[in-house]
Amino acid sequence: MSTREETDSTAPGWDIRPAAGTDWPAIWGILEPVIRAGETFTWDRDTTEHQARERWFKQPPGQTFVAVGRGELDGVVLGTGELHANQGGGGSHVANAGYMVHPAHGGKGVARGLCAYSLDAARAARFRAMQFNAVVESNVRAVAAWQSLGFEVLATIPEAFLHPRLGYVGLHLMYRRL
Repeated sequence: MSTREETDSTAPGWDIRPAAGTDWPAIWGILEPVIRAGETFTWDRDTTEHQARERWFKQPPGQTFVAVGRGELDGVVLGTGELHANQGGGGSHVANAGYMVHPAHGGKGVARGLCAYSLDAARAARFRAMQFNAVVESNVRAVAAWQSLGFEVLATIPEAFLHPRLGYVGLHLMYRRL
């Protein structure tokens, strides 16, 4: 599956494809600063590279994928995402996903593109819905992007996330049917 679009003035400057093991150094280069900042993900800020790799790379029907630049950014990994079942057993028909974008490429629609890719991949893997368990409410760009793709905030858990600068903020539970 690829999101490569016709080359025109409106097509994004990237392709999205499944990640390969050789993409790991670039993926870690994206994950590490996001994890260390502690502003948008609930991961421990001292997560090691080994722990991150074990957690980020998924087994089928899940997958890990990357947005790779075209043109002047040809081959540069701009962002990454992962898709997996939100729960096991009777809850395994609902997907969950996460996305991280290199700070130099934020605000360009890469995360939205990764999310759209994961929705298609989740449908292809026969998931019936997608749920985000912990969207930090202060991450307003992400919340707006997910809402633009049909997600709704089902609940907000007050003060469930300790933001390093803002203090305690809520975590949104977001959902959409596929």
